[in-house]
Amino acid sequence: MTHLPVLIADLGLILAAGGITTIIFKKIKQPLVLGYIIAGLLVGPHFKFTPTVSDNANITIWAEIGVIFLLFSLGLEFSFKKLVKVGGSSSITALVEIIGMCLIGYLAGKLMGWKTMDSIFLGAVLSVSSTTIIIRAFDELGVKHKKFANLVFGALIVEDLAAILIMVLLTTVAVSQQFAGADMLISILKLSFFLILWFLGGIFIIPTFLKLTKKLMNDEMLLVVSLALCLVMVILAVKVGFSPALGAFIMGSILAETTQAEKIEHLTKSVKDLFGAIFFVSVGMLIDPKILFAYWQPILIITGITIVGKLITTGSGALLSGQPLKTSVQTGLSLTQIGEFSFIIATLGLSLKVTSDFLYPITVAVSAITTFTTPYLIKYSENFYNFLAKILPQKWLDAISRYSSSTEGITTLSDWKVLLRSYIVNTIIHSVIIIAVIFLASRYLHPFIENNITNGKNGVIINVIISFLIMSPFLWALSIKRIEKTAYSHLWLNKKYTRGPLIAIEIFRIALGIFFVGFLMYEFFDTWIAAGIALGLIILVMIIFSRKLQSFYERMENRFFYNLNAREAAKKQPEILPWDTHLLELTVAPESKLVGQTLVDLAVREKYGINIAMIERGKIMIPTPKRDERLYPNDKVLVIGTDDQLASVKHLFDGENVEIDEEESFPKQDMSLQKIVINSKSPVFGQTIRDSGIREKTQGLVVGIERNGQRILNPDSNLVFENEDIVWIVGNNKRIPELLK
Repeated sequence: MTHLPVLIADLGLILAAGGITTIIFKKIKQPLVLGYIIAGLLVGPHFKFTPTVSDNANITIWAEIGVIFLLFSLGLEFSFKKLVKVGGSSSITALVEIIGMCLIGYLAGKLMGWKTMDSIFLGAVLSVSSTTIIIRAFDELGVKHKKFANLVFGALIVEDLAAILIMVLLTTVAVSQQFAGADMLISILKLSFFLILWFLGGIFIIPTFLKLTKKLMNDEMLLVVSLALCLVMVILAVKVGFSPALGAFIMGSILAETTQAEKIEHLTKSVKDLFGAIFFVSVGMLIDPKILFAYWQPILIITGITIVGKLITTGSGALLSGQPLKTSVQTGLSLTQIGEFSFIIATLGLSLKVTSDFLYPITVAVSAITTFTTPYLIKYSENFYNFLAKILPQKWLDAISRYSSSTEGITTLSDWKVLLRSYIVNTIIHSVIIIAVIFLASRYLHPFIENNITNGKNGVIINVIISFLIMSPFLWALSIKRIEKTAYSHLWLNKKYTRGPLIAIEIFRIALGIFFVGFLMYEFFDTWIAAGIALGLIILVMIIFSRKLQSFYERMENRFFYNLNAREAAKKQPEILPWDTHLLELTVAPESKLVGQTLVDLAVREKYGINIAMIERGKIMIPTPKRDERLYPNDKVLVIGTDDQLASVKHLFDGENVEIDEEESFPKQDMSLQKIVINSKSPVFGQTIRDSGIREKTQGLVVGIERNGQRILNPDSNLVFENEDIVWIVGNNKRIPELLK
């Protein structure tokens, strides 16, 4: 009889249990994550009435792989550029929430008599919210168009990065078993160093590699390459002392900046879902029902602390950032849960063996309860705001309103702020690169040259020359490159007393460059005389070849920014201002009532006030489709309208398996929005929109007209163009100017 390995039998049991429970949870419209956790409880060692997993060690390995791909997926959705663009409001909101909940969780643990490490980890567990649960709740409730939703999504982006930092700090604290300020500072600096280095190197190399190999890669190869890049970064992260999850998250965030991000996310989704399911099932396997019954009081207390504490801290953070009371309350009630990162942090405590056995199941129980309460809290958040508005003193409401108004539009930066910020960024980035080059030269390049080429002084000289050649463009940028020329000129010419600080800054930059070169010499030369001679020669070479270094560095810098902005450039579209309108891509679900109908039958402009700008059918693009064009299953339809108009029409396209994400929507090919000013010499002056031939000749569609200070969105086709009309057209960006110039 053929022997079946235990691993396969256990995997089959896990997936079977997960499949059955998730079907049930899908039927009762509950989060699938909870289904997986209950499946783990059923097949775990603490539940005796069903078949049990035999080898927990193997499942732990599968679960670790699940964490890696789960963090890789979160990284693909994260993007460092999104973090930069998140804005002050979301950053302040998230930071106040994280710091506040860490303190509240720690104090709650101590008041309940828990150990210090249990209390610390409890604070960390409660400090982050669940992106998955919030996105699902927003989709179901249809509130993604609301103002507070953008604030919530921004806060979640900040929380993702903060969670990674928290995991690093917790590992440091767990190892040292104390709050060693020096150790924690070193950990933060080390994390910052490698984050900057990996991000710069990844953005410079990976998008270029993917672009060069794009024609050679099919879906299978892109999947393999993406997973390989993920695991390579995991190995690098472990090598330098970080967790595998951090490496996966970093690689995901690097790939999120490439033009292939959406495709990679689609291809890796099945892998992430499979291993993610195993991870969440393993979470359930660690739950002991006896502990849940024994600690039912702490579970209820922590659940209440989570909901009330997050409402207060998040709401306070939003108010502090200048948001109105209504937006702050809605944001606070949206983030009142814990989820994926909380599980990972709790798992970290167990793996490091610094937390008690009860913390993990308590975390899962609190997450389950808050998952159920989140949709209701979001749904009734406006009602809660109305209640607060009635009971709060009018003086308080007026003060909040004045504070919110006073913080709007405070974005002006002085020349000093602009210049100093640029100098700081320039210094940090190039210092990190130069230090990395010196480290790699001493740790890897020098031994390689000695073992394979030559040793002694000749080997040292070769190593120093190669290291300096690699460093030289970055040394030039650090010490010589002119930064923010406009702000620098204003300060130099307009205020004489600013010249002293400016000269001091330039001297500091040059001194720092000399220090790094001297540090390189010190690594490889035995005597100060030899190091001094080498240092002088190198500085002389830099001065002589300054222009060539500048040219080479600028080419590298241009390549970096091209890679960094490539995805955004592919999706870039102008806004129709001052209207609150934008383009949105909707998919026609196979079960939608729209299937088979013509556009004239649908009459979406008349009924909903929106326009259909384009239909994408497989590889076929139909710009500004005609009245008799029909819609077919899985057509991607590009529509334009206001938030409310798009929200009202969305249900026509929705189906069970249709996902709509307005933040990821973008116009295809040459479709764009353009502003044209009509004058008496314009070919269309005095003609109606229908008779002007815009649709036929330019593949364009008039979506807005501003006339005498009045705005007409999606105007009637019988409207006549008048002198000085400002016309917004969505269409082929090459043809529109030719007709209307």
